[in-house]
Amino acid sequence: MTRRRLAIPFFVLTLTLISGMVLRAGPPVEPAATPSIDAARIAHGEYLVTIGGCNDCHTPWKMGARGPEPDMTRMLSGHPSALQMPPVPALPPGPWMASVAATMTAWSGPWGVSFTANLTPDRETGLGDWTFEQFVQALKTGRHQGKGRPILPPMPYFNYAKATDDDLAALFAYLQSIPAVQNRVPQPIDPPEAQ
Repeated sequence: MTRRRLAIPFFVLTLTLISGMVLRAGPPVEPAATPSIDAARIAHGEYLVTIGGCNDCHTPWKMGARGPEPDMTRMLSGHPSALQMPPVPALPPGPWMASVAATMTAWSGPWGVSFTANLTPDRETGLGDWTFEQFVQALKTGRHQGKGRPILPPMPYFNYAKATDDDLAALFAYLQSIPAVQNRVPQPIDPPEAQ
């Protein structure tokens, strides 16, 4: 091979390297951001809250343009503390078992009267001071913070007791990420025969 034949590929290689350096002289190109584990976990928790219907009972309902709808300005804040409920109406004899408030946050039945909990991260009135372990135990045992009073209907804790640890971690992460709403929910009321 002659020197001239070697010089042409060497020249092309040198020109390619130099042009590559010139093209890279601008700011470095960042790869597309992948969601962090926390962001992915929170997104999964939001999905579970949505398909699990948590807003159906834990978000007070209001009358909207198309009829009753969850009041998302009070998302997952539970029974409104300012709403004083009148005495429970007597049910007619027959197959009816429960009464429910128009807000969908107060329920009455053979268990007494239950008020849906504040699931927001408010430290005084919601889940803000709960640990993940207390959250898991509550859903697995059906007891407040895993050791307190029973969790009453209509809360289907027995369904959530079958959730995976990853799903429960996602639920907890999402509930800790939403806006805190200070709203002290009343304590349950025992049925008349237990009072």
